[in-house]
Amino acid sequence: MKKILFLFYLFFALDFYSQTLPDLEFYLKDTQVTGIANDGTNLWFATNGNGIYKYSLKNNSWLQYSTSRGNLQHDFFYSIAANRDYVWAGSTDGLFILEQKNDVWTKRKFGLGGQLANWIRALTFDKYENVLWIGRFKYLTKFSVRERKYTDYDLTVKGNEKTNNIKSIKLDGDSLLWIGTEAGLHKYDKTKDLNDKSAITFYDTKYNYFGGEGEQVSITSILFERKFVWIGLDEFITPDRPEFNLGGLFRFDRRNEWLRIDDKNGLPANGIYDLERTGNYIWVSLYQFGKSTKEQFGRGIVLINRITHEIIPIIDNRIPKTVFTIFFDGTNLWLGTESGLIKVNFFNKLAQWIGNNSDAKSGVRK
Repeated sequence: MKKILFLFYLFFALDFYSQTLPDLEFYLKDTQVTGIANDGTNLWFATNGNGIYKYSLKNNSWLQYSTSRGNLQHDFFYSIAANRDYVWAGSTDGLFILEQKNDVWTKRKFGLGGQLANWIRALTFDKYENVLWIGRFKYLTKFSVRERKYTDYDLTVKGNEKTNNIKSIKLDGDSLLWIGTEAGLHKYDKTKDLNDKSAITFYDTKYNYFGGEGEQVSITSILFERKFVWIGLDEFITPDRPEFNLGGLFRFDRRNEWLRIDDKNGLPANGIYDLERTGNYIWVSLYQFGKSTKEQFGRGIVLINRITHEIIPIIDNRIPKTVFTIFFDGTNLWLGTESGLIKVNFFNKLAQWIGNNSDAKSGVRK
């Protein structure tokens, strides 16, 4: 009897909860949100044109840093990282740094590589070493927070400069760092000096990596689970170079198996903006590259069941088609889109999306 009462109470509570909380909440209207970070207390949002926003999880309050507010000298940002003491934001004009205690922003410019090398496209804070990894258009930079020291690294492989054009960085546990470039993927063993050639393994389309498909692979996003690495690629093809960057999503078993998901087996498009994981699901935000216009056209979000490989399209007209970034804070899912920020009431909305897509497809192939 007690068990029956408990189940009744549980279903009642879940139903009440889903009815009293909105499934989607909308913020930062008409703002392009390009990056999201968590310092443990606050969420930080980088935008393309409106500066940086801070959201206090405790107080449910917002603070904007921008030229219009007079508290930041730049408005266009593409990446962001944070810890309890600092926030780092990447722009086309260098690295902006907020010391949270003093609430003051400063800027760091880099000399090596010229002005293009001051386009900061990827940032990752390494809590194990108290290091910020900075992915620049040219060169990878390691910043030791304790020593206040910047060290630059040239990752160029066999003269191909695009292997040194950094697009994404992701920490894999306490000993590995993966660095995505415009022409391949570096895996760095942090137990060794980065200048040691044996410290890095490089993957491109040679030796049947990435299935040997396409001229090269441009890495937009990297996601980990215990046995696999999920890798999202750029799509960039033209009538003259139809095999240049084919795009798609790969699941790598960390040894020699590369499984591909693309538009031939269920994805709405081959360009990948971002990846996120919640439980058994991989969230994928997509775009399609126009061969003639050379523009990116947003194609929304899909869920991929990482166990069964089913592809579940998210069909909700309130969500813009272009979703640049996806971030799960442990409670809520945040979508940074071309026209604002969306917070998803995760458990309620996920159940609806999955339940409404019973005709999902399996889409993994070797």
